[in-house]
This record gives sequence, C-alpha cells and structure tokens, in this order.
Amino acid sequence: MDIVAIVLQTVLALAFLMAGLGKIAGAKMHVEGFKQWGLPQWFRIVTGIVEFASAAALIVGYWEPSWTAAGALAIAITAVGGVMVHLRAKDSFKQAMPIIVIGVLAVILFVM
Repeated sequence: MDIVAIVLQTVLALAFLMAGLGKIAGAKMHVEGFKQWGLPQWFRIVTGIVEFASAAALIVGYWEPSWTAAGALAIAITAVGGVMVHLRAKDSFKQAMPIIVIGVLAVILFVM
C-alpha cells in the first residue's frame, strides 16, 4: 500500500507542479483557458500558487506524512473547483476528464 501511495503522491506532485508553474508563468494555454471560462487573470495566478503550494506539500510529505494529507486535500478541493468551472462553461466531458481524474486520485491519496 505504501508504494501505491508514493506513486500517487509523485504523480500528483509532478502534475500540479507543472500546472501551477504554467499558470503562474502565464502559459498561453492557461491564459486562453481562463479567458474562455470568463475568469479574471489574477485568479489564474492565485490558482497557480495554490497548485504549486499543494505540490510542495506533497513533496514535503515524503519526509513528514501529515503534509501529504494536507496537499492531497488541497488538490481535491481545487479539483472540485475545476470541475465546477467546466460544468459552468458547459465544456465536454473530455475537457473535464483530466481534473476529474486528478480529483479522484487526490481523494484516494487523502484517504490512504
């Protein structure tokens, strides 16, 4: 069970490091996405910081396990927000699928 948790922790940390940094740096994909969803660009930066901090908590969690739960919970809450944005924008299921999967993985990691 520990190996599964470490793999989930690593996958989520890498995914949210990349996503968070992309949002903070202003990657074209993220800037356009937030415009399409009708969200302000400052919210993209705040979201990126939350994602980056969540990934950092997961990384700290390798040494201090309580941080893993905190990071996984933050990712799960962020994923709920992401799914709500996709629903509000009437995006396709295919477009919402990545954040749904990430949210499910985060909940699994949190429960472990």
